[in-house]
Amino acid sequence: MLKILLPTAMLLPMALLSPQKLLWTNTTSHSLLIATISLHWLLPTYFPHKNLTQWMSIDQISSPLLVLSCWLLPLMLLASQNHLQHEPPIRKRIFITTLTTVQPLLLLAFSATELMLFYIAFEATLIPTLILITRWGSQPERLSAGIYLLFYTLISSLPLLVTILYLHTHTGTLHLTMLKLFHPTLTNSWTDLLLGLALLMAFMVKAPLYGLHLWLPKAHVEAPIAGSMLLAALLLKLGGYGIMRLTLLIGPLPSHLHYPFLTLALWGALMTSSICLRQTDLKSLIAYSSVSHMGLVIAASILQTHWSFSGAMILMISHGLTSSMLFCLANTTYERTHSRILFLTRGLQPLLPLMATWWLLANLTNMALPPTTNLMAELTIMIALFNWSALTIILTGTATLLTASYTLFMLLMTQRGTLPTHITSLQNSSTREHLLMTLHITPLLLLILKPEMISGMPL
Repeated sequence: MLKILLPTAMLLPMALLSPQKLLWTNTTSHSLLIATISLHWLLPTYFPHKNLTQWMSIDQISSPLLVLSCWLLPLMLLASQNHLQHEPPIRKRIFITTLTTVQPLLLLAFSATELMLFYIAFEATLIPTLILITRWGSQPERLSAGIYLLFYTLISSLPLLVTILYLHTHTGTLHLTMLKLFHPTLTNSWTDLLLGLALLMAFMVKAPLYGLHLWLPKAHVEAPIAGSMLLAALLLKLGGYGIMRLTLLIGPLPSHLHYPFLTLALWGALMTSSICLRQTDLKSLIAYSSVSHMGLVIAASILQTHWSFSGAMILMISHGLTSSMLFCLANTTYERTHSRILFLTRGLQPLLPLMATWWLLANLTNMALPPTTNLMAELTIMIALFNWSALTIILTGTATLLTASYTLFMLLMTQRGTLPTHITSLQNSSTREHLLMTLHITPLLLLILKPEMISGMPL
């Protein structure tokens, strides 16, 4: 664990002390090295905990997410080179420092074996994200987006802190391995029902559940590209991971808690997909699509069956890579046309034919086409939900149909149609952008060959 955490910590002095010419090269290559070393965590074992220390351990549930958070740092650095090229050097250094501080915090959050440490890391990831959005966002509305993000997260996570302290006074420990040996502390009384609600609520806001998701489109639209990738690919996964970790610990959830969350998640997947069909803003469309995908994850992880857990796990990983790739593509068109409105960025296929190929690939993975892990995850989740209640097939089926339709709508709006008159000449797409897209799509296509690495189940 330390052989990843120490080099990640050493990225900070590297970003601050590298010579100006080598700043991007050094930080990106170093973080890519860290990402490649972290791949050995994916090896499935029979042991429930690998690298178990007193504070951290790597589990089948957390290892894919840990690798994903290591993998995305070089990609975020690659993606944000262009819009920082006119900034003064000290500002570039601060930007890279802000990005690299998120990674150790995320690694802590995903591998913590102690609930208090998990809570602290869970909250601390908020600060760099807030700095990214409110300082490097592109419009004045970024301040209100930052306030939305801050208050939604804080108001929901204070009850979580109270519940963690309550668990500590009742059991005397907050260690995950110890808590597994205790009797379930939450019974069916009203106080325990409210405590279970408080425990789930922080993660529901983070993952966003439909109804608590209003901060997400705002934050995504205003964030710079690295902030968007960070939010979509990693911070939303903190919510799903928290639900999967803690619901198992506190014993079986009372069924009063099941129903509202399940209905809201599935209905939300339906609603946000239909909202996507009416969007004019490209980034907002991708943000709403991630709400609908995470709705499936929430529904699956509340069910707590083996199938639904592995489905939720695979969907979290594949959605992280897919939505991050879509945000990168949206950013490439935004940097050339300086507009996110779909009507003003039409018909780009004849101008940037290679980018159109990437668009097609990313949209097909978002739509869950057969050779991708997205399809495997969605099918697994649908079967698990259908086993629980046959009526859910109506909601999930309609949601899949709507997902396919808004994805095709996005593809046709950006790539086909007549070219708007104000676009006369565009920059060519650079090798850096193609490398970025390749690094996003290759793991997605390779993981289907060995999906048990990310399915969260020991072999």
